[in-house]
Amino acid sequence: MATIRIRGMSCNHCVAAVTKALSAIEGVDHVTVDLAKGEATFDEARPVDRAVIAERIRKAGFDVV
Repeated sequence: MATIRIRGMSCNHCVAAVTKALSAIEGVDHVTVDLAKGEATFDEARPVDRAVIAERIRKAGFDVV
């Protein structure tokens, strides 16, 4: 299970946006976003480039820490 820290989330809408962005990446499964901790955890069915993950998070309006 991989974990990334995310800055800029402030509500459940933000959680949904991050969950949707990560779930859309091929190879990413079982996404869980924790608003209080400011992080997302997920499984990788295959290795996923961290730059791709960071770009999807940025496009959703947030920053990877």
